[in-house]
Amino acid sequence: MTTGTPPPTARKRSRARTFVPLAVAAWAVLEIWLLIVVADVASGFAVLLLLAAGVVLGAVVMKRAGRRAFRNLTETLQQVPGQPGAGAVGSSPAPASSRGNGFLMLGGLLIMIPGIISDVAGLLLLVPPVRSALSRYTERSLERRMRAATPGGLSDAFQQARMHRPDGKVVQGEVIREEPTHPDENPRPPLTP
Repeated sequence: MTTGTPPPTARKRSRARTFVPLAVAAWAVLEIWLLIVVADVASGFAVLLLLAAGVVLGAVVMKRAGRRAFRNLTETLQQVPGQPGAGAVGSSPAPASSRGNGFLMLGGLLIMIPGIISDVAGLLLLVPPVRSALSRYTERSLERRMRAATPGGLSDAFQQARMHRPDGKVVQGEVIREEPTHPDENPRPPLTP
């Protein structure tokens, strides 16, 4: 029996699935090698202090970013609908201080991970111009991928929902269909034990 749909083809393995494990392994080897070099130049105690300071600084950065994100969330939820900036169509975008919390948390996490390369990458993410540039790049990349997504994917489901409900309102309800009974049909007798 044919349904008109082509048979499924074997999915090609993506380059990311091939190269990401290799990149992580190379990164780990490089981190260990750099820690050994620093221990030779300075001392093992200096490396231990460097790692401990990284954990403390990373935890402080992540805590601060988490508090800022939670504060922004509560401010957004406490806004009264109808007021300016309450999420209306013409409202202004989020303030610059609320953008980049994810990259700030990522920077704190990278600082907490033992290693010199991850510490440098985490410290770079603490610089606001670097964070905003990465945020813009990520946003453009995500928009491009959403436009190029295949039909039937997650983006298509959101697009269909947006087409059917342009105002975004959802009406809760239940459909009850009453089947008309014909007088010539005999209803079932009740079940008796």
